[in-house]
Amino acid sequence: MSDVEIIKTACRNCHGSCVADVYLKNGKIIKIKPDKNSPLSRGRMCPKGLSGIELVYHPDRLKYPMKRVGKRGEGKWQRISWDEAYDIICDNINEITEKYGREAIAVGHGTGRHHMNQVIRFANTLGTPNWFEPGFAQCFFPRIAVAKMTIGEFMPCDYYSDVNPECIMVWGHNHIKSGHGGENMFLIGDAIKKGSKLIVVDPRRTELAEKADLWLQVRPGTDAALAMAVVNVIIEEELYDKEFVEKWTYGFEELKQRAKEYPPKKVSEITWVPEEQIIQAARMFRAAKPGMMEWGLALEHTCNCVQAVRAVGLIPILTGNIDVPGGWVEGMKLIDPPSKNLDRLPLEQQYKRLGFGEYNLLTALDAPNPGSHIPTILEAMKTGEPYPIKGLLLFGNNGLLSIADTKNTYEAYMANDFICCMDLFMTPTAEISDIVLPAASWLELNEIIGYPAYSANTVLVQKQIVRTHECKSDEEVFCELSKRLGLDWGADKPEDIYNQQLKVTEKRYPEYKGIDFDKMKELNYISVPIEYRKYEKSGFKTRTGKAELYCTQLGAWGYDPLPYYVEPPETVYSQPELAKEYPLTLTTGGRSIYFFCTENRQMPSLRGKHPFPLVEIHPDTAKKHGIEDGDWVYIETPRGRITQKAKVTDGIDPRVINCEYGWWYPEVKTPDHGLWESNANVLTPMSGPYDPAMGTYL
Repeated sequence: MSDVEIIKTACRNCHGSCVADVYLKNGKIIKIKPDKNSPLSRGRMCPKGLSGIELVYHPDRLKYPMKRVGKRGEGKWQRISWDEAYDIICDNINEITEKYGREAIAVGHGTGRHHMNQVIRFANTLGTPNWFEPGFAQCFFPRIAVAKMTIGEFMPCDYYSDVNPECIMVWGHNHIKSGHGGENMFLIGDAIKKGSKLIVVDPRRTELAEKADLWLQVRPGTDAALAMAVVNVIIEEELYDKEFVEKWTYGFEELKQRAKEYPPKKVSEITWVPEEQIIQAARMFRAAKPGMMEWGLALEHTCNCVQAVRAVGLIPILTGNIDVPGGWVEGMKLIDPPSKNLDRLPLEQQYKRLGFGEYNLLTALDAPNPGSHIPTILEAMKTGEPYPIKGLLLFGNNGLLSIADTKNTYEAYMANDFICCMDLFMTPTAEISDIVLPAASWLELNEIIGYPAYSANTVLVQKQIVRTHECKSDEEVFCELSKRLGLDWGADKPEDIYNQQLKVTEKRYPEYKGIDFDKMKELNYISVPIEYRKYEKSGFKTRTGKAELYCTQLGAWGYDPLPYYVEPPETVYSQPELAKEYPLTLTTGGRSIYFFCTENRQMPSLRGKHPFPLVEIHPDTAKKHGIEDGDWVYIETPRGRITQKAKVTDGIDPRVINCEYGWWYPEVKTPDHGLWESNANVLTPMSGPYDPAMGTYL
């Protein structure tokens, strides 16, 4: 194979960064294998990454820019040049901003991969405060924001030290099959094999729950109550780390009083988790040290998500599992994210951010990453209140599937005067656009990655190995649009930004003096050893310098500084009359290892293993309704009805069903590509109430 070149790059088919060996022959990728020496994935990759060849050379990839020539959503397109596409985009941006102001342009991105910070940078440079991402207030970022307020940093789990965690508590997460960090599916398995005890909190008997020493089958949406009951036991039985709590936490007495409101017996009735299991979980996690908490986005899919996340996050804090080997660890910050150019966005524009003054953790000037409130953006599109949104620029944003209440989202998107969508494939969202741009895949672009996210203990490089058709990276498009619009983007090409980022590496770590993107391409990845208990030198990066059990930032904004539980707005308890017609509790948390959000359903090797969406139904419920395993069934809520295939299993409560998220049918050749058939968000609400601090819906 002397004529075959092997190139290392980082896979970004999810938010993770598994290192891949890519085999190139005559300019074409012929094989992808995991890199045995990867500091993160350690020689493993999931099926999504291994299907990269199918992604790059898929015949249905968007290949060149196109403009709509029929009615919007009619599916009639004409190929155009990049120059013409840029001209049309710039003309529409200028026309809308002249009539309505820069704030009338909304900029949306999808999952938080290579282009996330660059999209925010482009919005700020453009002068609009209204950027958004479908999961921003209900997927991952609430955990990041809450962690920053509580312990100063988002701290990932430490799978990389010589100390194996004695116990892992997995809350609303099934990362053996799904999740934003792909390598974690392997690392948690390694830890379990080495002897880690496992506690799983989930309404479903997931693959991880099958392996658990203790499974708490929680009622969907009641996580805050359950977590506060665990906190109650930890405090009342004095299971907390007394030295750490006394020296390094703020607000213990206030938390102690609040926790008294959540005794296990009372919470058992709320959550459906037996009282003795709640007590056992608290004792088990404290007895095993170190312990780590793996928490998932299920916590963030409620209108009380901030307090749910706060409550769960207090468990490792009280037990002293912060910045210790085998616990949660603060990152080494080998690199910083690229500048978001917030200084380019005038203060008067920041005050116009939709949701500003209401949801401070999301929109305030001192929020960790100020963004706009999606329900308010959609309302502005539909009604022009509080001011009109007339233009929509989308980058990897399949919002018709990934935003709640699809009918409402569709109506709002359609109300725009101009929509531009950049993506890998012609998605249902791209189909209602005016201009469609072909995006480069993870094997077709250059990028620098600090990983884990917000920690950057490792820096990896993503390389442009091939480039198909006329595809471009999002970053290239932002550079060119900025030039044509006369904006101060701050870089002539994407690599300039990566070199700016690496200046931080050079400054913080002198051993990497002279590092730049070209050098990184030679090195492939760099890492530094993790230092522990960094708070002992300089305290926590919070307002008090301590881990805040009582959150002073929330208090300063006028929100409750202590966690609490509220009953979700649509349950058998909060709406008993509605429950007569809709007696089952629906959760839409189901994921598959073969897909990521709404992606990958075109890939033969992946779709072949999971061809249809599945709804999990308990045997008793199935029998009551005459349903057998494998039947196509209707699932209905007050918003609409979809169909998925029944998976009859005793791994779910008879009062609950779980349907899979993100389903559309690329093989359906009508312009909506089956958008309305199996899409879980046809069923979900967005009408409020919203989380007081974050604006989260559901």
